[in-house]
Amino acid sequence: MEWKLERSASRKVKTDEDMLWEKVMKTLGKELKQIRKQSLQKLTKTPDSAKPTYSRFKSCIVKKLTSNIPVASSPIITRWQQTHTRSQAEQTFTECQPINLFPADGSVQVRTPEKISTIPVFFHVPIKNSTKEPDIITNAPASCHETTYLQGKNKRRAEIAKEQKCLTQLVMLQENGYRISENDDIKICGNTECVWKGVHKYIKGRHGCQNGIHNEFTAHRISTNIKSLVPLEPEVRLHITGLRNDYYLNLLDWNQGNLIAIALGSAAHIWNGESHQSTQRVNLNSSSKYISSVAWIKEGTCLAVGTSDGEVQLWDIETKKRLRNMFGHLSVVGAMSWNHYILSSGSRLGLIHHHDVRIAQHHVGTLCHSKQSICSLKWSPDSKLLASGSSDGLLNIWPNDPGLTVHCKPLKAIPQASAVKAMDWCPWQSEILATGGGMKDGFLRVWDISKGKIIRTTDTKSQICSLLWLPKTNELMTGQGIPKNQMKIWKYPTLTNSTELHGHKGRVLHIALSPDHCRIFSLAADGLACVWKYG
Repeated sequence: MEWKLERSASRKVKTDEDMLWEKVMKTLGKELKQIRKQSLQKLTKTPDSAKPTYSRFKSCIVKKLTSNIPVASSPIITRWQQTHTRSQAEQTFTECQPINLFPADGSVQVRTPEKISTIPVFFHVPIKNSTKEPDIITNAPASCHETTYLQGKNKRRAEIAKEQKCLTQLVMLQENGYRISENDDIKICGNTECVWKGVHKYIKGRHGCQNGIHNEFTAHRISTNIKSLVPLEPEVRLHITGLRNDYYLNLLDWNQGNLIAIALGSAAHIWNGESHQSTQRVNLNSSSKYISSVAWIKEGTCLAVGTSDGEVQLWDIETKKRLRNMFGHLSVVGAMSWNHYILSSGSRLGLIHHHDVRIAQHHVGTLCHSKQSICSLKWSPDSKLLASGSSDGLLNIWPNDPGLTVHCKPLKAIPQASAVKAMDWCPWQSEILATGGGMKDGFLRVWDISKGKIIRTTDTKSQICSLLWLPKTNELMTGQGIPKNQMKIWKYPTLTNSTELHGHKGRVLHIALSPDHCRIFSLAADGLACVWKYG
């Protein structure tokens, strides 16, 4: 009993002041918890007015057009990320001078390394990923192993540099009584039994022309009672280096002056279709962008060049000068088409811009095709209608009104099963349009745009990459993809397959017709181009 009394006596009795302080601290703790909870709710809960919408995103993009600050979250290279102060050295116009290796006196000219080094080089060989180093097994110390590995790697780099140096020489060949000049990206093949090893096989084998067992360029007659005007073999073969294997780009065009423009990387090569000489080239001199489309003006030697950063440039090939730069697009300019002095260009954001090249404020109209990439643009022969195709399979027909805005609707909107890239107007019937289906479709269709109906259709059983009309014989030609990668000629209007041209190892991405309608230029993904004599 005494122990319990002592124990209870030692306890401290709480005073009124202690109880007051304890109550105050509990109250403060509850208030702090409520404040923290409310602040967390404000951070996590976003009001509807602050939610990101397409209109807010678009207005933000428009505001950024006047700013030079790069956008870190932008997935594409936009115009405001590029400096507008461009020097003359940034973009140059290079003329390829032919070198005669066959003098009249029969002597042999030898070029020194110093002379070779003066030739401008625009050919890029990937050194880092161009070869796979073998595993070296040895019992030597680690330092010896590293030395051996570095020696092998340096040796391989020296071999690649030597091959690159050889590719910069301009070779003159004698063929069919005229001389053919070449450069580092376009080479004439004189081998009639050529099996070309394309750029995509550079790592595994030697890059160049190999002797085949048989001639792989053949023309197969589908119908024996139809006589085709295309020969069994192409007139000229070209080995192309640096061609982009992109289905949605337009990298080839043939003008009325018999000049062919071929876009290879950051350069556009000008090739004479009559003399078979590569004369000049347009250079962007930039490793961060490439030429995505080319288009000749119908009257003159002006070449429009679309770039991967949304820029449209005009070059005068005759005077060898860049006339102007036209901005406005925010992404890759994949298709262009001329209508006299109006240049229409389409980008991968689905917008079509009309440029009046005669005035300073060139941007005179905008059309909103869709939210997908524009991969084809064609003005009709009478300049009254504009056809546009996109990667989502939408074919739109627009009137000839350059002042239209984005709110204007097309005259006709025709959905299709796959991308509308292969497209061309009939030269002798202004309202007849031919389109080719992509990988998921493969159908060749001929449309009567005035009625909005299909006149004729046929299944080609493969991807149609390119298409053009042959006015000389009232036929159609299509460039096909896998599995055969051939070119087909179709009789119009029955669309019966009369001839197939085989020989390309990759899909025939681009085909063009000469101004006299007597030659066809085909360009395939395997790095081989052919000039076919037609008629």
